[in-house]
Amino acid sequence: MASSAVEDFVTKQLELLELERDAEVEERRSWQEHSSLKELQSRGVCLLKLQISSQRTGLYGQRLVTFEPRKCIAGAELPSNSFSSGDIVGLYDATNENGQLATGVLTRITQKSVTVAFDETHDFQLSLDRDSLYRLLKLANDVTYKRLKKALTTLRKFQSGPASSLIEVLLAGSPPSPASEIAPLTFYNTALDASQKEAVSFALAQKELAIIHGPPGTGKTTTVVEIILQAVKQGLKVLCCAPSNVAVDNLVERLAQSKQRILRLGHPARLLESVQQHSLDAVLARGDSAQIVADIRRDIDQVFAKNKKTQDKREKGNFRNEIKLLRKELKEREEAAIIESLTSANVVLATNTGASPDGPLKLLPESHFDVVVVDECAQALEASCWIPLLKARKCILAGDHKQLPPTTVSHKAALAGLSLSLMERLAEEHGSSVVRMLTTQYRMHQAITCWASEAMYHGQLTAHPSVAAHLLRDLPGVATTEETSVPLLLVDTAGCGLFELEEEDNQSRGNPGEVRLVSLHIQALVDAGVQAGDIAVIAPYNLQVDLLRQSLAHKHPELEIKSVDGFQGREKEAVILSFVRSNRKGEVGFLAEDRRINVAVTRARRHVAVICDSHTVNSHPFLKTLVDYFTEHGEVRTAFEYLDDIVPENYAHEGSQDHSHAARKPRGPASSSRKPGSGRQQKDWEAGAAARQNRRKPGEKPSGSEAQSQASLKAGGPRGAGGPDSTAEHFRALIAEFVASEETKLEFPTSLNSHDRLLVHQLAEEHGLRHDSAGEGKARRITVRKRSPVGAGSRAPQSPATPSPAQPEPEPSLEKQSSRAQLDLKALHLERLQRQQSGQAQLAKAQPGMGSGLQKAPQKKKKKEPKDVSHHAGLKQCFLNFFQSQPLLHKSETLRYISI
Repeated sequence: MASSAVEDFVTKQLELLELERDAEVEERRSWQEHSSLKELQSRGVCLLKLQISSQRTGLYGQRLVTFEPRKCIAGAELPSNSFSSGDIVGLYDATNENGQLATGVLTRITQKSVTVAFDETHDFQLSLDRDSLYRLLKLANDVTYKRLKKALTTLRKFQSGPASSLIEVLLAGSPPSPASEIAPLTFYNTALDASQKEAVSFALAQKELAIIHGPPGTGKTTTVVEIILQAVKQGLKVLCCAPSNVAVDNLVERLAQSKQRILRLGHPARLLESVQQHSLDAVLARGDSAQIVADIRRDIDQVFAKNKKTQDKREKGNFRNEIKLLRKELKEREEAAIIESLTSANVVLATNTGASPDGPLKLLPESHFDVVVVDECAQALEASCWIPLLKARKCILAGDHKQLPPTTVSHKAALAGLSLSLMERLAEEHGSSVVRMLTTQYRMHQAITCWASEAMYHGQLTAHPSVAAHLLRDLPGVATTEETSVPLLLVDTAGCGLFELEEEDNQSRGNPGEVRLVSLHIQALVDAGVQAGDIAVIAPYNLQVDLLRQSLAHKHPELEIKSVDGFQGREKEAVILSFVRSNRKGEVGFLAEDRRINVAVTRARRHVAVICDSHTVNSHPFLKTLVDYFTEHGEVRTAFEYLDDIVPENYAHEGSQDHSHAARKPRGPASSSRKPGSGRQQKDWEAGAAARQNRRKPGEKPSGSEAQSQASLKAGGPRGAGGPDSTAEHFRALIAEFVASEETKLEFPTSLNSHDRLLVHQLAEEHGLRHDSAGEGKARRITVRKRSPVGAGSRAPQSPATPSPAQPEPEPSLEKQSSRAQLDLKALHLERLQRQQSGQAQLAKAQPGMGSGLQKAPQKKKKKEPKDVSHHAGLKQCFLNFFQSQPLLHKSETLRYISI
C-alpha cells in the first residue's frame, strides 16, 4: 500500500538516519584518534580509572560487573557524563591505550557507580581483577540503527493489516475519522482535574490518533495511566512504549498499583529493581520451573569459578561446553514462560526499539494489540516510533514538544528534519482536532508557572491552588529567610569580571565565579533548613558540572548536580541554574535553545535561582525575556553583593593593599567579622522586607510611609524635613564633623532604615573610615570608627601618595583591558578609592560643615542591603564610574546594577 507520501517519507528518513549514523561514527573515530583520554572524559563519553566493586550473574546468565572510581579516593563520584542505561560501551585496560577487552551494555549508572552487562561471547576472554584499573568508552549503537532501518523498510513494504488506516492519517494526509460516541466514564482516579478528564475521554473516543500535550507538572503520566486502565476496562490489549527505559519503568510502577496484568519487556539488566517483579525474570521466578532456573544459574556461577582457577585448556573447553548446555536449558524454560505471559497480559510495556520484531513480540499474532501508547513521544526519533506503531490500528501519543527534542549528533540531519518528533509534526499538521492540552500544573509556584505559561504555552498554563503560593519556608523545619521566602532569585554577574573559562577543545565551558555564587546560595538554603537532597543544581556544560561537583559534592553529598538533559522528567523543591556564559561577544551557545531553558526552570517546585551575566545572555531575545521576568517579579541581586566571599576565587591580586592572593583565605558565608552562624542566610527577614519596600521602579515615587521613614531619622540631632536629599546632607555633616574632631567612634541609632544605613556606609567609605553593622532586625545599628595609625595593627588612612607600580596612575580603559582574562574590579576600586579619599578628606577638614559632596546615583529601583557592606559601599561608586565609562551600556542599564 506504499503511497508516494509513504515512499517519500521513508526515503528521507533513511537518508537522515544515514547522516546521523555517519556523524556518530565519525565523531567517535575523531575522538579516539585526536583526543586524549582525559579530553574524552571531559566530553562525557569516557570514564577513566575505574575499579571493579562487584560481579554477579543476571537474567539469561548475563555477567553483570559494577565499576566505581578507584578505591583510594574515598567517596569519589563519577565525573559528569552522557552515559545512560542501554548504551553500548567498550571495556579497556587502563594501562593499554588501544586494547579493547570486551563490549557490553550499560545497565545502570549512578553518581558513584556504573554497571555493565557482558554477554556469553566474552565469558572466557574476560579475566577481571578487582585491583586493576579499567576505563569505559561509549560506542556507536549498531543495534538501534539496524532496528530503525528495519522499521522504515517494513513501513515501505506494508501492504495490509491493522495499521493501514493509521498510516494513511499519519503519513498520507488523510483526515482523522470522526470520534466515536462513548459512554460516560467512571474514573479510576477520582482526583483528575477537568483538563485531564477531557483528555482521557478524547483519547478513548478517537479512532486513529490522539495527542496528549502535557506541560511540566500537569500530571501527564497520571493521565496516560488512566487512559490505559480505561482501555483495558473496555477489553482492549495495549502496547505501551517510550524512548527510554526510565520512562517505561515509570509507567510500570504506576500501572502496578492498579493490579492489572502487566509485562515489562526489554534487556533484563536494564530494568529498575522496583519493577523487577513485572519483568521476565520475575515471571520465571513465579513459574513451575522457578527452582530449576535458580539451580541452573547457580551451576553457571560455579562453572565460572572453576574456569577461573584452572589453567588447563582441556578443562576450559569442557567448562565452555557445560556453560552452553546450561544456558540452552535456561533459555528454553524462560521462553515458555514468556509466551504464556504475553498472551495473558493486558498491558505489555517496552522501549520503542525494544518492541522490535526480533524480540519476544514476534511470538504474537499481527492483530494482537488494539492500541499503541507512546509516552514521551516528543523525545523520540520518529523512526523509532514506527516500530510499535505498525502493531495496532490506533495510537495515543503523549509528551511535551516544548521540552527537549530527540537527541541527535548530526547538526545537518537535525536541521533537515531528524530532530522533528512525530508528536510535534502531527500537532502542527492537525492542530486541535487531534490534540488535548493539560492546563493545570501541580508542581510550581505561580511565579514560576506564569513565566513558563507565557513563554512556551500561549498563556494557557495555570498553577493549582495547592502549589500556587508554596515557598521553601513552608517546608517542615525550614526557617523564614529572604532566600526561603522568594520563588524567583536572579544573581546578576554583569560587570563583575566573572568571565567564563573555555576548554582547549572549545567544546565545554566553566565559570569558577558562578560556582562560588552557587555554593554561597546553597549554604544559605541549607543553613535555613532546606535539605540538600531537595536542591538541584543545573548547568549547560559538562565542565561546569564537574567544577560544581568538585566544589560541593563533599560538603553536600545528597545534592544533585547535572546537566539539563539529566533532569527532564524530574523535580526538586529548589533549583539553582548556572548559565556559565559571560563574554564580551554575547555568545550564549547551548543557552540559545529555548526548550532547554524551559526544562531547566520548570524542574523547580518552590524556588528558582538563576546566576548569569545579564549583559551576555540578554543578547539572545528568549533569554532576555527570562531575565526581564525575574527582574520584574523576583528578587534581584548583583554578584558584587557577594564580592567579599568570591574575591579569592576570581581576583589575582589585592591592588593597592599589596596583599597576595595566596595569603588571603577564602571567606565563607559565615566568616569575616560576622557572628558565627549569622551569615546572609540568617539575615533578619523583617529587615529584608523593609529593604524590599525601599526598592522602586524607575519613575515611581516613594509611598507616604516610606517618605515619612526617610524624614524621621533621629541621629545626633534633628534632621531636616526635605526628604532624601536633606537626609544625605545631614549624614554628610555628621561624618565630616566626626572626621574633624578628636573622637574615635561614632554610633548611629537603631532607628535608621536600610536606605539610611547604606548612605552611612557610603559616606564612611569615602572618608576612609571603618564602618560596621551589628545586631539583627530592629536592633541593627552602624558604628563608624577612625582607623588606627600605621603600626598599630590596622591599615592607615589613605594618603595622596604616589601610587605604587601595582597601582598605575591612569585608570585602565575597557579597550586596554580587552586582552585580559578577567576584569580586576577589586584593584580598580582600590586604586580609585585612594585618590578619592585623599582629596575628600582634605576637603572635609577644611570645611567640616560642608560634607564630602557624595556623588549619589539617582534613586531608581533599590537593591537589598548586603549583610556585610564595609567594602561594598565604595565598590558601588567604583561600579558606577566603571559602567558610565562603557559606551555599550545604556544609562538605565547602568542604574539597574548600581541603584541603591
